[in-house]
Amino acid sequence: MPQLTSPHVRYRASFLEAVRENVAEGEFFGDTIKRELDVYGDTWHEPDGFARYVAAIREEELEEGHRPEGFVPASWYWYVDGDSCLGRIQIRHRLTPWLLEVGGHIGYGVRPSARRRGHATAMLRDVLPYARALGLDRVLVTCDSTNVGSRKVIEAADGEFEDERDGKLRYWVATDRIHRGG
Repeated sequence: MPQLTSPHVRYRASFLEAVRENVAEGEFFGDTIKRELDVYGDTWHEPDGFARYVAAIREEELEEGHRPEGFVPASWYWYVDGDSCLGRIQIRHRLTPWLLEVGGHIGYGVRPSARRRGHATAMLRDVLPYARALGLDRVLVTCDSTNVGSRKVIEAADGEFEDERDGKLRYWVATDRIHRGG
């Protein structure tokens, strides 16, 4: 059964397959995959290089941790089934003015070959207790106004629509809300 887990080197092969799928589809989770490829793409195919990548993204969650300039502390979780990486989700610990407008607390993505099976809905639902543990009573989750799938995922997590800004739909999701869907 799929579950959220902390990033770990044991998922290297499947994680890299997922990245290749996303790149082939022209999907970069904003600029996340482009940034990762620029920094780690030459080395993460080797075990030591991937271990450095995993250590780096885990350090990003520390207040004093190293991360790209302008980024806030954020925790990554990978959604896995056995050794297969199906997707990933990130909780940003606080909002900058830009994140408050369009980025939100949570960003997620499912690899193309694992879509339309409820994984994004499960990831969002399952990450809410982690957000609550960070002291977040509610989280902002956004999606492009044209992304019907993400809109349905957010609404399935009882997201309360606030408004649309710059082509982004903005929803607030309570972190203690009991999920009503299947």
